Amino acid sequence: MKISKNISNNLRFLIAEVGSQISSLQDYLDAPSKSVARRILDRSGYAYNLMLRIHDSCHNLAIRAGESGADAASFRAIESIATDLEHITGLTRECIQQLDQMQKRQCLGAGTCKFMLGRVTRGLDRIEPAIRRNDTGLALKIGGIKPRLDKASQKLVKKYTAGLKRKKHTEDLVAGLFMVHGIEQMGDAMLNISEAIISANLGQPINIDRYHSLRASVGQLDAANNYSELVVEPIAETRSGSGISGISASGQEDTGYVGIYKDGKKRKLREERRGLKSWQEIYPGLAPRILSYHKRGQSASLLIEHLAGLTFEQILLHEPTRLLRQTQKQLNRTLGKVWRETHTGKPVSAAYMRQLSKRLEDVYTIHPEFRQDDCRICGKSVPSFGALLKQAHRLEAGVRAPFSVYIHGDFNVDNIIYDPLEKKINFIDLHRSRYMDYVQDVSVFMVSNYRLQIFDIPLRRRILMLTREFYRFAADFARKSGDETFDLRLALGLARSFATSTRFILDKSLARAMFLRARYLLEQVLAADLKEPASFRVPVKEIFIG
Repeated sequence: MKISKNISNNLRFLIAEVGSQISSLQDYLDAPSKSVARRILDRSGYAYNLMLRIHDSCHNLAIRAGESGADAASFRAIESIATDLEHITGLTRECIQQLDQMQKRQCLGAGTCKFMLGRVTRGLDRIEPAIRRNDTGLALKIGGIKPRLDKASQKLVKKYTAGLKRKKHTEDLVAGLFMVHGIEQMGDAMLNISEAIISANLGQPINIDRYHSLRASVGQLDAANNYSELVVEPIAETRSGSGISGISASGQEDTGYVGIYKDGKKRKLREERRGLKSWQEIYPGLAPRILSYHKRGQSASLLIEHLAGLTFEQILLHEPTRLLRQTQKQLNRTLGKVWRETHTGKPVSAAYMRQLSKRLEDVYTIHPEFRQDDCRICGKSVPSFGALLKQAHRLEAGVRAPFSVYIHGDFNVDNIIYDPLEKKINFIDLHRSRYMDYVQDVSVFMVSNYRLQIFDIPLRRRILMLTREFYRFAADFARKSGDETFDLRLALGLARSFATSTRFILDKSLARAMFLRARYLLEQVLAADLKEPASFRVPVKEIFIG
């Protein structure tokens, strides 16, 4: 990790100050005295000032460097390390204050507490060399202090709790509990420091669990292909908190990634894995292959095959019309084949209005102006969006898809990949795949096109053209399949997607346009003749223009 001499010096002083305060706390545990306590309590400003100097230096250097690449990661790491070191000094003061309240001069479990503080001191000694040498192994040893402190503190907590049950020296025991908790929190700070160093070394934010999962996945990929060295490059972060990285062979970055690494919450990655496996069984070749899966604690990681090609979004926005038409034609052909081959005769409801109801509070949190009551305009009663939603909810109970198919589940334009050389469509991000109403995918795809924040008029026309073509394809499939309520369900699905998507959009003009479209669609459905559902048509041109 490259850091300036000024930052290096201030960091050395800060580490020394933290070590000095830990040592003073150990002395106090040996022989409580007012002078030792005062030595710790009177020096709170020094560590804080050192932390501020480091933050200011990192901030100034980051501005000069443009906050890009490995330098930015190093600056963030040093700032984080300085913050956690200063936090440890605050914890030592809290420990002294708790010890000072004890009536007995000798703290119960003082020996164990001194041992725990000794581990923190050894961790402090490793920080500077770990930073200087970019030593991830040393950083892992710093992070390993936390589980050892947790284990020792649990034993002390049991001892204090047993003493409390005897109702003797309760004030001392309560103070001891708070002190042990303070030392335990020092372990959390050391773990944060460890993760900051590792993150700087990798050039992306990562925690210990994620690091071990990444190492296992990369090791497996290396063993299978005998690469000399692999490079990990962050690609994106999902809304669910998963990290996505591309893995390429060193010196061959221009040839593309050899794998895609995803990590995050175990539940999300487990769903993704299940979706990938299901697609391989139901429709082989459409989804990427799973190369490895690892779980550790509440985290998990997934290494999947890298798929060649461009996302549908990239093609729509940046590629020639000829390639867009080719992509759309192949997408329609692929979807039609998937829908026909996975067709089951079981009627199903996607419950679009229930989906919308569950997310409506999140929408109002971002756009509180959308929350309105019933009102009257020129003597005419105008129901609120919530009132329309309740009516549509009751109507939807009688409208079901006559059959189900296996759907993508999150059919956004950036989850579809087309390889022009192979003329092949692939799907990614498949954690929501299941047997369901195909209109769910149709509506999500159409709205994901609309919500692209593109204001160029020719491009908006291109998006409208694409959306209308896709609607015609889906409507034709519905007609051939005898699906008479297709348009009714599509209107409900579009209303759901238009409204719920606004929680990710801060542009007030675009969000309002989408929310009003959701309202208009609900009004159209509620005014429809349900005795003749096949006569209803979604006003696609009016909805998707502009």
